Amino acid sequence: MLQTLALRDFVIVDQLELDFATGFTVLTGETGAGKSILLDALGLVLGERADSSQIREGSHRAEISALFRIDSKQVKHFNQWLDEQGFPIEDQGQGLLLKRTVESNGRSRAFINGSVATLSQLREAGDQLVDIHGQHAHQLLLKSGAQRELLDRHAGLLPVALEVAQSFKLLNDSLRRLAQAENAGQDIERERERLEWQLEELSELSPQEGEWDLIQTEHARLANGTKIISGCQEAVDILSEAENSVEAALSKASTNMSALAHHDVSLIEVSQSLESAQIQVDEAVHSLNRYLQKLELDPERLSQVEDRMQALHSAARKYRTEVNELPRLLLETNDRLEALTASQNIEALREKVKQEQLAYLKLAKQLSQKRSKAASDLGTLITAAMQDLSMAGGQLEIALVPFPEGGPHGLEQIEFLVAGHAGSTPRALAKVASGGELARISLAISVITSQASFTPTLIFDEVDAGIGGAVAETVGKLLRQLGESHQILCVTHLPQVAAQGNHHLRVTKSQSGDKALSQVSPLTRTDRVEEVARMLGGTTITDTTRRHARELLEQN
Repeated sequence: MLQTLALRDFVIVDQLELDFATGFTVLTGETGAGKSILLDALGLVLGERADSSQIREGSHRAEISALFRIDSKQVKHFNQWLDEQGFPIEDQGQGLLLKRTVESNGRSRAFINGSVATLSQLREAGDQLVDIHGQHAHQLLLKSGAQRELLDRHAGLLPVALEVAQSFKLLNDSLRRLAQAENAGQDIERERERLEWQLEELSELSPQEGEWDLIQTEHARLANGTKIISGCQEAVDILSEAENSVEAALSKASTNMSALAHHDVSLIEVSQSLESAQIQVDEAVHSLNRYLQKLELDPERLSQVEDRMQALHSAARKYRTEVNELPRLLLETNDRLEALTASQNIEALREKVKQEQLAYLKLAKQLSQKRSKAASDLGTLITAAMQDLSMAGGQLEIALVPFPEGGPHGLEQIEFLVAGHAGSTPRALAKVASGGELARISLAISVITSQASFTPTLIFDEVDAGIGGAVAETVGKLLRQLGESHQILCVTHLPQVAAQGNHHLRVTKSQSGDKALSQVSPLTRTDRVEEVARMLGGTTITDTTRRHARELLEQN
């Protein structure tokens, strides 16, 4: 439950620390006094969006903190959550301090038990501590989505509904992939045929790694065979066969130099060099002769090489690549064809869709069965509450309208149907309920659904708008009854409701210089008489209104 709420420089509150008790607490005050400021501050500390306009004029920072006393039933759960999130556990695990600051530059910071927290962590903690029923809740009630969520929340079906939504998403994703595969079937088939044809052509060509360099070398030799033979033969003639051949000249020079070296030893080195040159020329002549014996003009082989070069060059031009890249292209084409064949397994996709449809339907049918019973039970409870809210003979039915094809929220749409009086046919809430009836039905729903809520603190922000008289008294009694199992805070303008409170807080606004300040004070029994009398009679309080106020208070 909420134990203490502290505000500093928030809107028109300079400083305030307010303690709350168990049971039913009412907050009253004149219009504009700032009754909703407390709820705005509480909403901020529970993770709502911050705005620099919430800082009191003349200040640089607003600060709100809320101390909650954790019920013994929730202590283990909260302590585990705090430990998982890395927050310290204080006050034997039974206290939880939430804090929020808002800077003038618009930045805000959040804290849990003194440690910095994210807004999502603040909201996650707050969702388990406080449930706020706003004054416009009856407008949300007209939306089908809100009606569905209300039913599921009341019946504890939100986890099952989430499973159904997740299952539907998986199914939808698989259906989309299957449709894409089927729609792209013709294009993919054409691509497969193209790859198969390309692979067949390249495999038949069978380009080898390094082949292009080798074949270019061979072609150069074959294409220049005549020139090579002629050149080699001419070299042989010059070296050994001509009348004045190199070989003969070296032989004569070597012989002469060898003889002279006997007379001058300094010529020995020259003589040896000439002998070495003579030997090298001789070896070159032998090598050329061997080469000429093997070398023959081979027009047929030249034609084959040229045909191969043309085939490789044509393939490279066709596939827009370099000739020496053809072997890599062959491997890539084979890999792409294998990958395409594996990915286009439509039968496997269809089987997956089938299995996910079965899983979705199983979950959705379970949800439908639980919703059907919950709808009947909740409809009966709300109908009973309507009888006490001046809607005698009226009833509310919660219809499950079939949605055969299914959707993220299951196999049905939830629709609240209402009959305003006995004998009338229940029709859609938005079509038959007047503003006053809608407010009363919304209040009945809020009270009934809150009875099953595990949230310890429930806040009602002027949800009694549009009602009065005996109905208002009934509303007060319902809230007081609800206060026996929950901590109830209610902002109200109705004296009949205010008189039912176990505790009463009054919000007032005063002027300090040129600034307005809002203050909250707990009321004594005497103070309550004056406040309820003011609510009954307006600005002029008479003995009659005081007597009426006392009567209202004494009834409780």
